[in-house]
Amino acid sequence: MENFFIGIVALFLGGFISLLLKKQDYKLKFVSFMTFIAACFCLIDAVRVFAGDRLSDMLSFGVMFQNLVFSMDYLSAFFVVVISVMSFLAVIYSNGYLKNYILKGKNITAHCLFLPVLIASMLLVVTVQNALAFLIVWEIMSLSSFFLVIFEHEKKDVIKAGIKYLVYMHVSIIFIIVAFALFSIQTSSFNFSQFTDAFNVNPMLANLVFVLAFVGFGIKAGFFPFHNWLPDAHPAAPSHVSAMMSGVMIKTGIYGILRVLTFISHPEVQIGYFVLIISVISALYGVLYAISQHDIKRLLAYHSIENIGIIGIGIGVGMLGLAYNCPIVATLGFAGGILHILNHSIFKELLFLAAGSVYTKTHTRDIETLGGLIKPMSKTALLFLIASIAICGLPPFNGFISEFLIYFGMLKGLMVDNISMFIALILSIAGLALVGTMAILCFTKAFSVVFLGEPRSKEASEVKEDTTISFIFPMSVLALFTLLIGIFPQFIFDFMLKPVSIFVDRCLFDATQIISLMQIISLCAFGLIVLIFVLFGFKYLFKNKNEKYVTWGCGYNKPTSKMQYSASSYASPFITMLTPLFKKVVDIKKPKTIFPCDAHFEMRMEDVEEAYFLKPLFKSLETFFAKFEKIQNGNIQQYITYGLIFLALALVCVVILG
Repeated sequence: MENFFIGIVALFLGGFISLLLKKQDYKLKFVSFMTFIAACFCLIDAVRVFAGDRLSDMLSFGVMFQNLVFSMDYLSAFFVVVISVMSFLAVIYSNGYLKNYILKGKNITAHCLFLPVLIASMLLVVTVQNALAFLIVWEIMSLSSFFLVIFEHEKKDVIKAGIKYLVYMHVSIIFIIVAFALFSIQTSSFNFSQFTDAFNVNPMLANLVFVLAFVGFGIKAGFFPFHNWLPDAHPAAPSHVSAMMSGVMIKTGIYGILRVLTFISHPEVQIGYFVLIISVISALYGVLYAISQHDIKRLLAYHSIENIGIIGIGIGVGMLGLAYNCPIVATLGFAGGILHILNHSIFKELLFLAAGSVYTKTHTRDIETLGGLIKPMSKTALLFLIASIAICGLPPFNGFISEFLIYFGMLKGLMVDNISMFIALILSIAGLALVGTMAILCFTKAFSVVFLGEPRSKEASEVKEDTTISFIFPMSVLALFTLLIGIFPQFIFDFMLKPVSIFVDRCLFDATQIISLMQIISLCAFGLIVLIFVLFGFKYLFKNKNEKYVTWGCGYNKPTSKMQYSASSYASPFITMLTPLFKKVVDIKKPKTIFPCDAHFEMRMEDVEEAYFLKPLFKSLETFFAKFEKIQNGNIQQYITYGLIFLALALVCVVILG
């Protein structure tokens, strides 16, 4: 793994050497160059693994880590590819995104340090094979991402979101520590190689350990009900950081769940149902709240929860396939879930980068104040549209392929002779179909309100697209990825079988039928693309033969932004049907005269879990701890008295026990 370690060293050097550079833009360019070098070296080793090598290396760091093993199997290599490529594209984008901040005198030194540190820590997380070392690099990942989230720390909301994120990450690591501690107690080792089949003789304890690990890693991933940090942290961070966090970092939580699953070679049926149910709820919850959002980055953040749920559905189906000894169901489930990790990284990063491009030009994330951007920002609009189609799971883009595999796995699972699995999969199919429908509703709203119609504000009407390479290149590459996976699914499925083989032995099933089906999908995708080009060709040929006339105007001759749908009105009929699932917060200033000077109405949806559970809980804790304020009164003599009382009690205990 020499190439991999060269990449890690390059990332750390990129961060620390940038501290010595004086010009802010040079810092970013140097970090970008070192990230490119690191990505190339890491990808070399990942490619070697997919070519058939199992890479492993042993390093020594002091007394605690004398024989620290780093290893790259198919699963680790897959995540190394995702982290390396997606992070590099996000860093390239940061050169354009942060340009305005640099011009305004913003110091980005800390940002340039923590950006490569975050990438390096994510790469180490997916390759380290020791529980203690894993926890250390996991904490480095959480801390470095925290400092990236609070980039605009002068804003109160940003600091609040950053602290909330940090608290959740430390709650997460408590559950992971407990799970690893139980593994370590059982095996008398901290090495992952010893954790395999540690609880074969005690399935109940294995279930408990998996649930603890799932909660810990699920908080990082954003599963319901551990998701509350995510809709706040993503909007607070710069767009390229949001793209990395949503597209890459939260997937380390999925990696953790999958890695723990490798330690439990044959999961119990109950655990499979647990993962499936949590995942379906997460997908529905995420997309439901995404529809009600007006902040474009908050909308995308809730869609991360939705897509984490879709990934979890694939994993849950795979686990049930293993539990019921049905290799084809397990293969399709894991293949769909793991492929959706890649697909979501691509289209969600593209969406965040496109949203960042809109934000840099309009200086607002409120889609209600946007509109009409398709003409001045045509390239960004097209790229956002491609990503929107992909995230809705529509052909011929990549989201369709992974969701198709998950659907296919669930349909195959219906043939298993078990009534519980039949009912669970029928409900899951219905849930996933509803998620897809609501995703289409959400992104037709997002795209049409942001890019179509008339501008709703001065900021939206005075926009000119930034076509510098740092903006357009990363987004164009991501858009190309969405298309290539969509039209060549047979190759990507064959690629996915390698990480899937860690969970399902390839000798137990015949993948020829699935690959043949992927080839048919590929031909249909090509046919759809040809049809689209033909239709556009006809439009081009006859565009000058159609004369345009203004229809009877009913008293007006030009539409204005007040005559078109707003985001609220577009989603209102659907949201009204599901009112009990939301807490409406209304801010209204009613007109009081016949000819009012101003009036104001704003309605937002608050997360019911946060409104009815978390906020009352935190308020109760605050009230409880407020009762101890008198103890912490700043009186030094009183503090000395506390110390003397403690020492006296300690001596009494020693005498009694001695």
